[in-house]
Amino acid sequence: MKSCLASPGHLLFVALDDGQVVAQAAGMIHRHVDKPSELYVDEVGVSPAWQRRGIANLLMDALFAAGREAGCAEAWLGTELDNLPARALYDGRKEPTEPVETFVMYLYDLGEGSR
Repeated sequence: MKSCLASPGHLLFVALDDGQVVAQAAGMIHRHVDKPSELYVDEVGVSPAWQRRGIANLLMDALFAAGREAGCAEAWLGTELDNLPARALYDGRKEPTEPVETFVMYLYDLGEGSR
C-alpha cells in the first residue's frame, strides 16, 4: 500500500469507525498526451456490517472531487455483469452516467514463464 500511495496520481480514501477502516475507494489519474486526463476508479469496498449506509457514495464523491481537482474530464470504471451490489451503486449515482455494454476486457498473465 505504501508504494501505491507514494506513486503520483494514485488516490485512496478510507472510511473509519472508531479508528478501524471499514471502507475504501482507490483510483488513479491517467494522463494522456492526446486527450484530457481521466480518473480510473480501481476499487470501492465496504465491510459487510457497514454496507447500505451511503459510505460507498461518499467515497465515490471524494474520488470524483479529487479527479476534478486534478483536471480530469471523465471518470470510468468497470465491474462484472453479475456484481449486482456494485451495479446498483453505480446506476444510482446522482451524476449522469451511461453504462457501456460493449466493453471487452483482456486479462494477461504476467507471471514468470508467461508469454
